[in-house]
Amino acid sequence: MSKTDIDAVTAEFFGAFDNRDGKAADVDRISRLVLPDGVIVKTGPEFTVYTVDEFIEPRRQLLADGRLVEFSEWETSERTEIAGDIASRFSEYSKSGILDGRRFEGVGAKTIQFVRTSQGWRITAVAWYDEP
Repeated sequence: MSKTDIDAVTAEFFGAFDNRDGKAADVDRISRLVLPDGVIVKTGPEFTVYTVDEFIEPRRQLLADGRLVEFSEWETSERTEIAGDIASRFSEYSKSGILDGRRFEGVGAKTIQFVRTSQGWRITAVAWYDEP
């Protein structure tokens, strides 16, 4: 059952940014999925370490102000290891959308760390890398 639960949390994380077909992205769900002191890291030339709130706010604005529309991202492969109440997942993913009127597609990788809490599996850390 644990792997199924981790699959669901991961799908919910990826789905938080989906604003296809005019629906509003639900980035607030990130604060329900990630522990309050969780860490989110963007790698690459603009390396940034975010708190949960620092991560959510600019994405909420970008996904709601019309600059980024028809956006979604989804896992294309994953490896999950579970040991008791901890788990680690390595995901490859694809994404697509329209940013500032221009269609784009991309691929990358995410690593997500989980712990089992009394409320179920929660994310403690996420790091991602987008292919240039």
